[in-house]
Parts: sequence; structure tokens; C-alpha cells
Amino acid sequence: MENDSAEQVQAALAALNATFRVVEIDPAFTHTAAYCAHYGYAMDQSANAILVASKRPKGRNAVCVVLATTRLDVNRRVRSLLGVKKLSFASAELAAELTGMETGGVTPFGLPDELPVYVDSRVVAREEILVGGGNRSTKIFVDPEVFHRMESAQVIEGLAFGLPSDTPGG
Repeated sequence: MENDSAEQVQAALAALNATFRVVEIDPAFTHTAAYCAHYGYAMDQSANAILVASKRPKGRNAVCVVLATTRLDVNRRVRSLLGVKKLSFASAELAAELTGMETGGVTPFGLPDELPVYVDSRVVAREEILVGGGNRSTKIFVDPEVFHRMESAQVIEGLAFGLPSDTPGG
């Protein structure tokens, strides 16, 4: 599954005519903070793809893309976008079932068309972002303008909260 999902992600990016590059990584450093510390990248260059799943009603899911220096507004913004009463982060099992990708490698690319992708507006303001590569041994640097060409993606203002280190003087 690991190589297939990475190939699927790269094929999806190529089909979108995205500007991207793939880097091989040690799977021990797949999580954003570990990757950035080990390989020398700033956290604000990285974006996390977070799968959320509704509890009431069940079965409404979305992938949310936020900068690693922000926190996803699950309880208000995402819950409102999905029109649900109760929402949480998806389990690793559900993430694998819905995306075909392992935790640590989930990315907004190469997903089923019916799975909405919500992208915080701060992500598309960057020249390049780092995201998961579809598995735990690759990362992808991509021009975030690609989100404007994805049918399943919607750029959302205020999808995430800035953390103290993300604000001037913070």
C-alpha cells in the first residue's frame, strides 16, 4: 500500500499540472515537528492534512489543510462547514480506510473526489508548502496555488487559529 499511495499522490499532482518535488525521508521523522527539526525546515513552511469525522450525524468527513504553526478550528469553523453537531479527529483506522494512506503520510492530493478538502487561506499565501507524500517515507514540496484548481478543494478564511508564535510579537 505504501508505494501505491505515494504513486497515486504524485499522479494526481501531475494531472493537476502542479509544481512539486518529492523528497525521500526517514519514516522516523514523518511527523511535521520531527521532520522540520531533523531536516532543517521552518514549521511555517509545513502544512498538516488533518482528517476530521462527524460523530452526529455519522459519515461526514473532510481533510483540512492548515499550516503547522496554526491550530484547526474544529469545534466552530469545520463543524459549521460540514453542517454537523459533533466532530472529531478521525482515527488512524478511518484515515487509512478513507484515504488509503497511513497516519503521518496523509496528504490532500490523490484523495477520493467525494472527500472535501478545506484549505486555510494562510496555506495558499505561501510560495511553497511541505505536505505528506501519501506514505511515511516521502514528503512533497508543492506550490499551493494547485488548491485553486482542485475540484474537491475550497480555500477557507479562518479555518485555523494562529498560535502565539504565528502572530507578530507572539
